[in-house]
Amino acid sequence: MKIFKYALLVIPFLYFSCDDDDDTPDPVNEEEVITTMNVTLVAHDGSGTVFMSSVDNDGEGPNLPVVTVSGPISSMTSYSGMVEFLNELEDPAEDITEEVVEEADEHQVFFTASSGLPLEFAYVDEDSNGNPLGTQFVVAPTSEGATGSGTITITLVHEPEKPNDGLATAGGETDIEVTFEVVVE
Repeated sequence: MKIFKYALLVIPFLYFSCDDDDDTPDPVNEEEVITTMNVTLVAHDGSGTVFMSSVDNDGEGPNLPVVTVSGPISSMTSYSGMVEFLNELEDPAEDITEEVVEEADEHQVFFTASSGLPLEFAYVDEDSNGNPLGTQFVVAPTSEGATGSGTITITLVHEPEKPNDGLATAGGETDIEVTFEVVVE
């Protein structure tokens, strides 16, 4: 009988001391679906605007994206630039740029000009730690009047190492990468 009494006393302790293993895993931040990249370059001297766009209406389907550039970049002025990311598989289209800006610490846009293309890029916006984000930027000729043709590759990286020395050392996962054929004249 004594053993039965002790057993009854121990049962509540065992019951309340057990962990219900309610450890919830960290939420997984899924990679964004981006079908469209729009780039707007507004000339600082008021001479015009250059639009660049990549639209991939079937997402990861078999069709290649349609990539367009509205005209040449002037070698005589710098430009304020803005990148917009959209998921046009949704109706209405989902503005992924908002998510990129909200999660600035987890994203960075990289700009790569091919050799011989006389352009340089400077970041305007930054994350909460003062590291570059890249949805807003300035592009300028490396020297006034320098001309050439080549490519600009714009890459959005999710969870890059920050700070970094560019795309080669950033790590992370590429959300979208588009190469635009451009002329500087």
